Amino acid sequence: MNASVHLLRKVVPATVHLQAQVAESHPSADILGAERSGTGTIVSRGGVILTAHYMVIGSRTVEVTLEPGDVRAGDVVGIDYASGLGVVKIRDRVPAMVPVRAVEDVRAGEEAFLVASVADGRRVDAGAVSSVDVFEAFWEYLLERAITVTVQNPGLGGGPLLDAHGRMIGVVALSLAEVGKFTLAVPASFALPMLEQVERTGRYDAPAPRAWLGITSYSLRDHVVLAGVLPNSPGAHAGLEAGDVLLAIDGAPVADRRALYERIWRRQPGDAVNLRVFRAGAVREVDVVAATVEGFFGS
Repeated sequence: MNASVHLLRKVVPATVHLQAQVAESHPSADILGAERSGTGTIVSRGGVILTAHYMVIGSRTVEVTLEPGDVRAGDVVGIDYASGLGVVKIRDRVPAMVPVRAVEDVRAGEEAFLVASVADGRRVDAGAVSSVDVFEAFWEYLLERAITVTVQNPGLGGGPLLDAHGRMIGVVALSLAEVGKFTLAVPASFALPMLEQVERTGRYDAPAPRAWLGITSYSLRDHVVLAGVLPNSPGAHAGLEAGDVLLAIDGAPVADRRALYERIWRRQPGDAVNLRVFRAGAVREVDVVAATVEGFFGS
């Protein structure tokens, strides 16, 4: 699909450039950097902007550029770590917005295009939806539905994935080109509860934050191996180390990463989660007092 001029005139003005500055001391700075640039999409006439959460973690305000010379202050009014989405709001009404389409209606094979901010404006690329499927990441993150497309992101992350009618179906999150899947997007409709709460109360607060250990991991031969442990996280305080092989959680064997995450999320923040690990030729029992990612990053 070559997005029509009419369609681009409708959706491009609703994309914005985001610039965030985060304190060097913030826990996210070592992971994501202290200076971040990305793309956002205006999804309401009231100036509500949807983007990827990594753009705004650790920031209360961001600089929002609607077009060259039109720069406004935006307030970070919501971060949802479960979906990976963030919401920014500017105080003035805006001239353009795009509607959000439910992921349940999205099908593999349908045409789609991306809009992304770059240094000199906006760029567009087009392709097709290749899958709507489960996605799990090496950090404690899993989506029952994630959208992959045969489109290389032409600019900065956080921008919109749109269908042939200009409806937003996803928020561009990751480049998967190295594994032949090009671009992954978080379904935009996952943000609907966030957007409703922001419209109603002015901000979003996660209703029931999940238990979180602060680990990264990968699956290997029917086991899960720790790739790393975030400094000052619950896992670090409990003594977990990169290279630990996780054998069981709360007595239940763990053969893959999804099983690990689902077991962690059955617990509550403040619970002691028992991990059986193999390290340096010995089996150890490690109790980790779970916290929340929201508390760790101060959101």
